Amino acid sequence: MVLNVMPIGECDKRVTVLTKEKGKITAFAKGARRPTSQLLAAASPFSFGEFELFMGRSTYQLVKASISNYFRELSQDPTTACYGFYFLEIADFYAQEHNDEKELLKLLYQTLRALGRGSISPRLIRRVFELRTLSVEGECPDFFACRLCGAKEGLSWFSPARHGMACNACARENGFVPVEESALYAMQYIVSSKLSKLYTFTVSEEVLTTVERVLDLIFPAGISHEFHSLEILKAIAG
Repeated sequence: MVLNVMPIGECDKRVTVLTKEKGKITAFAKGARRPTSQLLAAASPFSFGEFELFMGRSTYQLVKASISNYFRELSQDPTTACYGFYFLEIADFYAQEHNDEKELLKLLYQTLRALGRGSISPRLIRRVFELRTLSVEGECPDFFACRLCGAKEGLSWFSPARHGMACNACARENGFVPVEESALYAMQYIVSSKLSKLYTFTVSEEVLTTVERVLDLIFPAGISHEFHSLEILKAIAG
């Protein structure tokens, strides 16, 4: 999937592609900005399909593409498009060259499909994608046991400092955030469910607000990176 596109010169583009075989790849698409170019549509954000790349002396060249999904429905609404670009930016941040990124690619694809269908709140889709990305990258908080004593019952508090949950008996430190049982279950489900089932549920406004509060404490607060699309999204969606 094309994550990022940058115009180069008068007619070319530099594209960042997330692949399952080689992780994140930066390639040049010669003449892709010409109206008659066969790569005009393929060398665009959200394009998903098979890409034929040629390795030159130091860089890849995009020579051919067979696109199975352009996700054109995302461009029909500015807010939806902004959510989509935010997801692309997250994937671009985490993906590495020559790394196994199959899980991240599948997650991104399913997320954009859910966003395009419009049957689930984009706010919920955002939080599901953020949390599941942390899980894929091995940076997810522990939502299944108390970080202080290991208990698996009575988990009613979240601690950013402890990067996980705490039980009622251990939640005596400052900075703990109360988490109701339904919100905890929702986060446990996001982390542990099959990808095919990830976007098949909805939650109440109260639960979503709690999930948002928790995610705001760990993502992107714990990341030394500014997501520019997130700033735009906040301005548009509030």
